[in-house]
Amino acid sequence: MINFGFKDAVDIFLVALLLYYIYRLMKRSSAANIFSGIIVFLIVWIIFSQILGLKLMGTMLNYIVNIGALALVVLFQEEIRRFLSTIGTSGKNHILLRLFRPKKLEAASHEDIIPIIMACINMSREKTGALIVIEHNIGLNEYISSGDIIDANINQRLLENIFFKNSPLHDGAMIIRNKRIAAAGCILPVSHNTDIPKELGLRHRSAMGISEKTDALAIVVSEETGEISAAYNGILYQALSADKLEALLTQE
Repeated sequence: MINFGFKDAVDIFLVALLLYYIYRLMKRSSAANIFSGIIVFLIVWIIFSQILGLKLMGTMLNYIVNIGALALVVLFQEEIRRFLSTIGTSGKNHILLRLFRPKKLEAASHEDIIPIIMACINMSREKTGALIVIEHNIGLNEYISSGDIIDANINQRLLENIFFKNSPLHDGAMIIRNKRIAAAGCILPVSHNTDIPKELGLRHRSAMGISEKTDALAIVVSEETGEISAAYNGILYQALSADKLEALLTQE
């Protein structure tokens, strides 16, 4: 006879909640299908080893699970990093998180956003390619160090000049930190998400890549179409108007 009590119900609920939360973090990446396959394998393992009590099959699956645990760390290293980063940047009222988390950056005002929006509109009209990354809580030091340090106030004319086609910094990404242009010509990680439309280029994949690894907001101006897009939290927002871009910048 199986004894099923309140603790067992809570245990099952917490495990299901944890798996669902992990799946939500992975569903925008190419690892979502792999994660679903792992869940199916674990269900089969539990049925054979715990419920049916098949010793030979259960022992074999136990060895696979023990060895597979190390393989999962390698396979999902980026997702694990993102999962831990998400935990570290959530729970604003948690005392421990407030003690150990870096100081939150000062929120951008309407005056800080307008130069970015106007520059993106002008570059969109002239079909000048651009990639602008705005740092949030997760630091972007490793990406800033890959480019040229600028450390200047946000200025519409400066933004447009950096991404001018003959500029030596126009191919890389510009990173904005704490309402200042920290660096330009920066190298970003490229997303391998298969859901990204094939017609989108390297700028869009770099924007998605940085949004998958960090909580930064990346704005892209397409050189081919002039379309303005933005990537945040692994989601790509396309065909943004000035109002939609302003709403996204204000919200984030």
